Amino acid sequence: MTAPSLTLGYVPGGTPAKWVRHWAQRHPDAPLQLCAVAAADAADALRAGDVDVALIRLPADTGGLSVIPLYEETTVVVAPTDHLVSAAETVTAADLAAEPVLLPLDNVVAWPDAPGTPIEHQPENTEAAVELVAAGMGVLIVPQSLARLYHRKDLTYRPITDAPTCPVALAFQDGPQSPLLEEFIGVVRGRKPGSSRGQAATPPKRTAREKTLAKQAARAAAGKVARKPGRPGRGRR
Repeated sequence: MTAPSLTLGYVPGGTPAKWVRHWAQRHPDAPLQLCAVAAADAADALRAGDVDVALIRLPADTGGLSVIPLYEETTVVVAPTDHLVSAAETVTAADLAAEPVLLPLDNVVAWPDAPGTPIEHQPENTEAAVELVAAGMGVLIVPQSLARLYHRKDLTYRPITDAPTCPVALAFQDGPQSPLLEEFIGVVRGRKPGSSRGQAATPPKRTAREKTLAKQAARAAAGKVARKPGRPGRGRR
């Protein structure tokens, strides 16, 4: 009999390692399969059932999907190490106004008014665009994780302080979920092992007065149990 498993898709720059580790500790008999997907294809992969759950970048076409926002990535500019931007720790959009900018076909930064002059040639993907940055054709604006993923010794990157952030979310198909998927969603949300949304809520803590009254009631009950039948107020001689 085939062991149950779950397939997790993740876009370039996605970092599922923490959740993969936690899952392996809790469910060693239910493998979590990893599947790399292009950012533009992640939502379609979910709708087609190629993956059960995925780390996706927003904005995206999420029709038919449930989405849980996870975190916001810093947007950076990638440039050669001898570029002027390397002289500062951060830059602004105004600093890039006169720069030629590469826009790969898989661009994931939603910034309609991005600074710079777009280069007519659009690289097929971000990795190819990084090669062109190294060749001196222009700079590249990407989420920080992609700058790290495709890092080269002859390139550097700097945060753009007034750029929009790049959201990352967990997505899965709408509708009833399998127990494994429900469990994985719980792992991502930080639910502790053994906890369940169906468990009764923890009773509220009692106030000091309620505790005092409870102790008095307990003492009174104990006195009634200990007292033997007979005339009240008179002990045995």
